[in-house]
Amino acid sequence: MRAARAVIAEDEPLLRSEIHATLQRLWPELVICADAADGDEALQAVERFSPDVVFLDIHMPGVDGLAVAERVSGNAHVVFISAYDQHLLAAFERGAVDYLLKPISTDRLKISVDRLQQRMQSAPPDLGELLQLIKDARAIQPVRYMQWLTVPRGSDFKLITAGEIRYLRADNKYTILYTTDSEFLLTTPLKEVKEKLDPNLFWQIHRSIIVNVAAIDTVYRAFRGSLEVKLKGRPELLPVSAAHVHLFKTV
Repeated sequence: MRAARAVIAEDEPLLRSEIHATLQRLWPELVICADAADGDEALQAVERFSPDVVFLDIHMPGVDGLAVAERVSGNAHVVFISAYDQHLLAAFERGAVDYLLKPISTDRLKISVDRLQQRMQSAPPDLGELLQLIKDARAIQPVRYMQWLTVPRGSDFKLITAGEIRYLRADNKYTILYTTDSEFLLTTPLKEVKEKLDPNLFWQIHRSIIVNVAAIDTVYRAFRGSLEVKLKGRPELLPVSAAHVHLFKTV
């Protein structure tokens, strides 16, 4: 009998690697065929490897997790990954699948592993009814933006809330996140990070800079009418490009 195969689909790199490493400890026999950073990669991995289990984030850039779930319905056991949401939880509770709430603990992942190992003896369920419940739940709820994220700190991970972020700056294909007294490298492009931020709380003031509005201390008029922003607790001045000056039209 061959070992069970799995695909992990999670767009947050640190969480994805943490799930991968923890699964290897909790279920050594499980063959993790692929780690997918978005829905498109997940679909490709599903087509290539025909996994028995898919750990699937619902909210991903591009093709979302529900589209991936529709593809694997009846062919693979699914463990949904989601931030807390009472409407989605109600849908999960009525479905024959498991779910993990972010941030994910090792103890909770162990419960999912135990359940999956038992369910390997039976055919994966049809997810049609559950997916419709989730779609209905999402239709009646407001858009949920990022409340927190994890960043590397040595060999550990640090949790940073959205309110702690002072600004983010693009760095080639990556993003540098600045708090009051620290900076962290995110292996995600600024464009993708922006999609998860509440636009009422985070403004893009330059093609490579997004600031936390609540962190703005002073807006200075610079050369020829251009603007620069000083943030609370940060020493640098950040340029405001001409395309974004309108954000400060009352200044």
